[in-house]
Amino acid sequence: MNKLRIFSLIKTECGRAKYEMLASKKGTFNRIRLYWFIVFATIEDWNFKAKD
Repeated sequence: MNKLRIFSLIKTECGRAKYEMLASKKGTFNRIRLYWFIVFATIEDWNFKAKD
């Protein structure tokens, strides 16, 4: 996913930092954890406005 697109979904600084950390890791279970995080971070940040 493009970083600009994902950062429009994950809007908090701590969420973006966590995304960067999870995206840098390789492996099957790490990819599953990354996608799991994206789903729940998007739901959590749904009503926040992006600071960009």
